[in-house]
Amino acid sequence: MTAKKQKDTVIVDSARIQEVLTRGVAETISFENLKKKLLSGKRLRVKLGIDPTSPNIHLGRAVTLLKLRDFQELGHIPVLIIGDATGVIGDTSDKDSGRPMLSSKEVKNNEKTYLKQIEKIVDLSRAEVHHNSKWLNKLSFAEIGEQADQFSISDFIARDIIKRRLVAGKRVSLRETLYPLMQGYDSVAIKADIEIGGTDQRFNVLSGRVLQQHYKQESQDVVIMEMLLGIDGRKMSSSWGNIIALTDTPNVMYANIMRVHDSLVMKYFEICTRVSGEEVARLQKEFATRPRELKMRLAREIVTLYHSPGAAQKAEEEFVKVFSNKELPSSMPETLIGNASSLEDVLMKEGMVPSKSEIRRLIEGGGLRDAETGEKIHEVKAPISKSIILKIGKKKFLKITLKHVPKKKE
Repeated sequence: MTAKKQKDTVIVDSARIQEVLTRGVAETISFENLKKKLLSGKRLRVKLGIDPTSPNIHLGRAVTLLKLRDFQELGHIPVLIIGDATGVIGDTSDKDSGRPMLSSKEVKNNEKTYLKQIEKIVDLSRAEVHHNSKWLNKLSFAEIGEQADQFSISDFIARDIIKRRLVAGKRVSLRETLYPLMQGYDSVAIKADIEIGGTDQRFNVLSGRVLQQHYKQESQDVVIMEMLLGIDGRKMSSSWGNIIALTDTPNVMYANIMRVHDSLVMKYFEICTRVSGEEVARLQKEFATRPRELKMRLAREIVTLYHSPGAAQKAEEEFVKVFSNKELPSSMPETLIGNASSLEDVLMKEGMVPSKSEIRRLIEGGGLRDAETGEKIHEVKAPISKSIILKIGKKKFLKITLKHVPKKKE
């Protein structure tokens, strides 16, 4: 997909460019060169690659997409690379162990809703969208060898994450050394002027500069974004369940944002919203005196960004109703069961908990209750004797209706 001709011209505004190059940015290579390019009025090709390694995009990955939109709003050309080839090989830049290879089918399935999710942020009608299998799958072994010759093994193992794995005696596959070559060659293929990446991608985005030099292109400048931590303060990761996904419903998204640790709220304002920098600075001064109010403001801003102002307002009303006023939610999952089922069976069947061990942990922590009476539930193996609304943990509810089974006539 190629970008349609943009109606808007390149915006040359020093203050606005300064904010784009600094807001949420950990490093720019090189700042002065890039700023000079942006002030020249030339339309630049701004590259961002995203691998479909899971079905949902979360806020952590959306940080780079928001920066891509910033450049688009300055009038530059977003060049989005869907990594259907790199996704198969797998990037281990942020992994403490090797990422398993995915099949092309798995990557394709994960990709099904990617563009729909990305369109929440970037105007794809004014962007280029490419699949890197188009050029990577055509490379010969000789060409890959030529690219690999531009790097040394010491370059690769000097990376902190790889060094830690080697010191710990963990396996590092030769396959993993191919990924930076692939991402770097993407920059050659689309003639990138700028590449956006996260701090964990530093080696990969710099490889693009090396390969562009080798292929007699001008080296791209690089914008490296800060990493967004998950709602529990660890790196945002689907495997840890601490993500906020773009596909979350407004109610779930709002409630999850309200779970964000207080120490992260202002960083979320900075890199997950487009509230003005001046406003963020003002809110920073006020946060200590009204943290809950500002966290609710954050939740409204993010839900509005990915849904709508109306959805954000309704989500806030529902949150206050359920979590502040301790009322039952307006809607919840429901199931109709026979009188031979146990709570344990129903919880597992309905996917409300991942395992029986998790049910035990819920019970031990008092996290399984009758939502209407507040009474803790301890017995889950006996047949259910009455209809009940369960509260599972802090935010899940399940309405269980016991269907009437007529007694057999004597």
